[in-house]
Amino acid sequence: MWYHGNDSSGQTSASPDSIGLAVSNNGIHWERGTGAVSSSGDVGLVMKCGQDWWTFDTVSVRPTEVLIMSNPKVRASSTMFFLYYTGCSNEKVDFDFIHDNKLNPERFYLENGKILKTLPGLAISQDGRHWARIEGEHHSGALFDVGSQGEWDSLSIAAPQVVFHSDGDLRMYYHSFDVQNGQFCIGLARSRDGINWVKLGKIMTGGKRGSFDELGAINACVVRNNKDGKYLMVYEGVAADGTTGIGLTVSSDGLRGWERLQDEAILKPSSSESDGWDCKGVGSPCLVQMDGDVDEWRLYYTGVNRQGRTGIGMAVSQGNDICSFRRWLGFQL
Repeated sequence: MWYHGNDSSGQTSASPDSIGLAVSNNGIHWERGTGAVSSSGDVGLVMKCGQDWWTFDTVSVRPTEVLIMSNPKVRASSTMFFLYYTGCSNEKVDFDFIHDNKLNPERFYLENGKILKTLPGLAISQDGRHWARIEGEHHSGALFDVGSQGEWDSLSIAAPQVVFHSDGDLRMYYHSFDVQNGQFCIGLARSRDGINWVKLGKIMTGGKRGSFDELGAINACVVRNNKDGKYLMVYEGVAADGTTGIGLTVSSDGLRGWERLQDEAILKPSSSESDGWDCKGVGSPCLVQMDGDVDEWRLYYTGVNRQGRTGIGMAVSQGNDICSFRRWLGFQL
């Protein structure tokens, strides 16, 4: 499991995020380290922010997806890990919309009434622990830039989650804030090699008025169902008051025609009366289909408590009912 963290106790949205690695032999009990990795078997810190002033990731690096794959453009004698991540610099963009809601600054890259610009990045590794950045086509080293003024993704590009569909067909799902519609939306880009990308536009917007995702959808995770070949997308829905829950949509081809399986969230924050570790919001979902005779799905997710502190938890589907999940009690990273 690759995840991001920092040691600033959430004092500022611009505190540096780094990427860590935890390992598990059952997906439930995880081991993590306290320092940087040094050998192939270590756990702990594996990637820091960029050190060059001109790069797009000098303030924050947050992992979204790691693919195990080969690429003819990368000279390597073995299969490589491809890490897609969100990079953030000190460049700020006006975002007046936040004055009328309660969005969590750390979760949404907000600082002093502005949004910190984020872009998608790529790093590769042979062991999943020692990473080398791959410079994209953008002058900052990012894979690609935000859209032009007036386009739906002109503010930022965040949470680039990549799915390997087939040879020469990789698909990236990412989110941005559509200023004209006042919603967070999810978009799609495609690539032949995992490095050069072509944007295809937004594929999903916010839900109906009063819904858990009225303000939009972010942090998408797309997987292909091994049973029927359809694509499932779990995402973090943002309500009008800034609270978050996890929703689910399905598509026959993973490109267009995404349909919500239900109007309600499949996982909500724990009771507002409690003081639980995820009582103020749940999001950043990662959906895993388990192998074996039992038709089961696991949903890893981030939770936020009253103090803004985050943790990682897990929920399990009720048999093959992909719309019904129960928390795995006692599990938190």
